[in-house]
Amino acid sequence: MTDYKIKYYRWIVVFLVFLATTINYLDRQIIGLLKPILELEFNWSETDYARIVMAFTAAYAIGLGLSGWLIDKTGTKLGYTLTIVFWSVAGMLHAVARSAMGFAIARVGLGLGEAGNFPAAVKTVAEWFPKKERGLATGIFNSGTSVGVVLALMIVPWILNHYGWQEVFWITGGLGFVWLIFWLIFYEIPTKQKRLTAQEFAFITAGQEKEEHEAGRVSINWFKLVALPQTWAFIVGKALIDPIFWFFLFWLPSYFSSAYQLDLKKFSPELLIIYTATTIGSIGGGYFSSWLIKRGWPTLKARKTVLFLFAILEVSIILAQFATNVWMVVALISLAVAVHQAWATNIFTIASDLFPKQAVSSVVGIGGMAGAIGGIFFPMLVGYLLDTYKAAGNLSAGYNLLFTICGFTYLLVWTIIHLLTRNSKLVELNQLL
Repeated sequence: MTDYKIKYYRWIVVFLVFLATTINYLDRQIIGLLKPILELEFNWSETDYARIVMAFTAAYAIGLGLSGWLIDKTGTKLGYTLTIVFWSVAGMLHAVARSAMGFAIARVGLGLGEAGNFPAAVKTVAEWFPKKERGLATGIFNSGTSVGVVLALMIVPWILNHYGWQEVFWITGGLGFVWLIFWLIFYEIPTKQKRLTAQEFAFITAGQEKEEHEAGRVSINWFKLVALPQTWAFIVGKALIDPIFWFFLFWLPSYFSSAYQLDLKKFSPELLIIYTATTIGSIGGGYFSSWLIKRGWPTLKARKTVLFLFAILEVSIILAQFATNVWMVVALISLAVAVHQAWATNIFTIASDLFPKQAVSSVVGIGGMAGAIGGIFFPMLVGYLLDTYKAAGNLSAGYNLLFTICGFTYLLVWTIIHLLTRNSKLVELNQLL
């Protein structure tokens, strides 16, 4: 039966997107947790590992450009299906790698596939939610990035203790196919979803711009898209900030392993606390801007105000170098990653605020591609600094320098975004055809 009605169906949809994002980051985080084990088995240097991360981010950059176009062209249901199948297969193929080059090749496949998640997710929210709820909805699905990492912290040590690192990739890679069953059963766009009540459909469409909920697929002119300052605001917001979270994602386990002798074969409460904080930041950041909009704030003003507050809070990460014990470091890094996720949620929501839904995946793809390109170069700097300071016998100083760079970047990016969007309004669809 597919004709029964379900109240609040849009929250079922966002829960599905949350689960996909969780699996996405679970698969992505495994390499960071296994780094101390794999670098011993395969004799990796920090630079070798940086190159593996760069292989992923380079493929992710290419994949974002392709997937944004593909999902706008094919729609969210088919687009999400294709992307999760691709990254799940690539994730399992890590198990057969036997060298740094082999892992780099597997990471290329994973990057190409995982790139489709956020263009599809943001487009889904644009289709299913009015603007006043998009911040919260985006915060919910974006919290999957945090939950995926926390889930990895619980699953990976258990699998390692009972099996081996190869089985980690086989088991986690298969989760995407389980999710796919539910996606194919429960997802359709609102105009085709028979389980959606008339009241909820009216609520969704009444809170969207008229052309946002008109049927039909269109071909977006990317030359016109990249000429807009609104597009560049999103590009800058992703290009300079995404690499920072990837640094936290891929290097934090190694940082705690080297600086505080953390045994990654055992459950780590330190990392669990840090990555749980990102969940709070993601949902809280989305709720905050949505709350301001419901109180009558103009949409863009609300988003930029919370971004500014988060940028100020992020500076606190530079204090990590003065911490005297591991729990002080945990507290500071927890705040930093929570603030990052609150920031990331509102950046994604700005894309759906400023562009019609027919172009949202393309915008997110372009911006994500810029973030991934930044993620190619930042690991080069990370690898160079950490190898240099390790050779000098002071690895902690390398991490402290990196924390300082991260802390001040957000204020710089907010300034650029503010200047690019001072007079911005919704981009009309006919501007992009």
